[in-house]
This record gives sequence, structure tokens and C-alpha cells, in this order.
Amino acid sequence: MEDKSKIPLTAAEMSGLWTQYMNDSLAVCVNRYYLETVEDEEVRPIVEFTLNTAKKNILIMEDIFKREDFPTPMGFTDQDVNTKAPKLFSDTFVLTYLRHMSIIAMQASGGVLGLATRPDIVTFHKSVLNAAIELQDLTRNLLLKQGTYIKPPYITPPDSVEFVKQNHFLAGFLGKKRAITSVEISHLFFNLKTNAIGKALITGFAQIAEDKDVKQFFVRGMQMARDHMDIFGNFLKEEELPVPMSSDANVLDFTSRIFSDKLMMFHIASMNMSGIGNYAISMAASLRRDIGMKYASLIPEVSLYAGDGAKMMIRKGWMEEPPQADDREELVQGH
Repeated sequence: MEDKSKIPLTAAEMSGLWTQYMNDSLAVCVNRYYLETVEDEEVRPIVEFTLNTAKKNILIMEDIFKREDFPTPMGFTDQDVNTKAPKLFSDTFVLTYLRHMSIIAMQASGGVLGLATRPDIVTFHKSVLNAAIELQDLTRNLLLKQGTYIKPPYITPPDSVEFVKQNHFLAGFLGKKRAITSVEISHLFFNLKTNAIGKALITGFAQIAEDKDVKQFFVRGMQMARDHMDIFGNFLKEEELPVPMSSDANVLDFTSRIFSDKLMMFHIASMNMSGIGNYAISMAASLRRDIGMKYASLIPEVSLYAGDGAKMMIRKGWMEEPPQADDREELVQGH
């Protein structure tokens, strides 16, 4: 007799668990290396917290996969990292990187929680979200303490409540442009900072990549990130607002293998997906037409880059398949 109390995983829950497992297995590799190379004794406990959280998540998910007779993803293993390699990134960059990963984790966990149904899956993703919030607090507080936290720009508070009275508020291509809003400033700053972190990371990856195609792919990503930083920075400069510094100085000159090309390609692919989502949200939130249209023009560029990366990963046998719906046509043809 069928057990009515057993609720199967939905497609959204499968997707959330599979993606979380892939990301946590990557986080274990990356943070094991960071733990071996970090020198700042205040950064070390934060790396340990991130590593232990990822390990704990993996154990929980492996138990769920076993109970559901769901094949555990391969993800990333000891073969994908050389923990004895010399230092590639400064401790300040590691701290900034972990803060950025916490932001991505908060965004992803919030989305998954909105679609999760089963109580045990909801509980798990709540714990992932809470750990991401704690990591955000830990990294922010230490960056502030060490004087390396880069805040968004300050602007003068409004004198009174005002309502938009004319369509000029939306203009941006012709004639006088209005000053950008605090919402638009926030998105420009965040996307500029995100590209700075991505550019530093991909610069380090380009230095240590073994495959020639992968190295060239990363060099292309470095240039794209640089171009996007210039675009967002120019919008801020036009308003006499400060532009965040690049993180290039935080990449050291080591050039031998640390991470597998497979791991680095997956990592950049994940960051590309997050970046596309950020641009889409920023476009919707930016009412000045020139800013909104600029985001609209950048999304296809990042999407094309991400697509080329996916094709390369498939060609080299590095792309693990996520759960898929049954192919009904194939099932029919098979009988």
C-alpha cells in the first residue's frame, strides 16, 4: 500500500538542493585553500565558519538525497583544489569575497524559500539563509573594524516630500537629465562593486588556468568586467559621486595550479547568472531611461559570455546535469 505520509520533492526543491550542493562543494574546496593561506588571525575564524557551514550543509543534503533515492551530485572534490599552493589572494580580498558570497547566498536562499513546500526542506534552507546573514555580519563588522569597508555614496536628505510632476523625470537621452535617485545610485554602486570583485577573482583564475581556451575565456571576462565598471563609474562621476576602488591589487603573482579549470569555470558561470539577475533588477528599478537602457544593453553581452562558457564546459565534459523532467517523447519511442 502506498505511504500517503511521504511527500515527494517538488522540481523546485530538487533544483534548490542540487544547486546548493554544487555551491557548497565548491565552497569547501575554495575555503580549504583559503584556510591554508590566510595570515590575518581575525579573518581565519570567518573562513573556518564558512567552511564548516558548507560541510554541515553537505551532510544534511546527502542524508536527504539518500532518503529520497536521489543520486548525490558529484560536485567538487579534493581533486579540484591544491590546498598546498602558495597564496593567490590577499586576506582583504578573501574577506571581501566572502561578504559578496554571503550576498549571493542570501538572494538564492530567499528565492528557494519562496518555492519550498516540505517542512524539512524549508527548515534546511532557513538554516542556509541564517548562516548567510551571519557571514554577512561577520565580514561587514571586520571590514569596518579594519577600515577596508567601502560604503555606498552619501547624498543630502530631501527637504520635503515631493511628487513627480512631469515626464522629464523619465528622460535621459535628450536635453537636461535629472539627478539620479538614491535607488539608481544604490544599484550602480552595487553593480560596480560586484564587477570589481569579479574582475579580481577572474584575474587570479586567468593566471592559474591550465587550459588555453579557459585562460582566454577568463581574459575576455576581465575586459568585460573592466568595461562595465567604467560604465557604472561614469554615471556616478557625472553626479560628482565617489567611485569604489578596483580590487586588482589584492591578486598576487602566483601562476601555478590551485583550482581545477572545471571548478573555476563553474564558479564564474554562477557569478554570471547572479550578475544577469542583478542587472535585470537594476534595469527595472532605474526610471531614468539612459540608465535603464544601459542595463538592457549589457544583459545580452553577459548572457552571450555565459552561453559561450556553458558550451566550453559541455565540450570539455565539465558540466554536470541538473535534475530534468521526463522526456515523454523519448519514453514513448522507447516502447
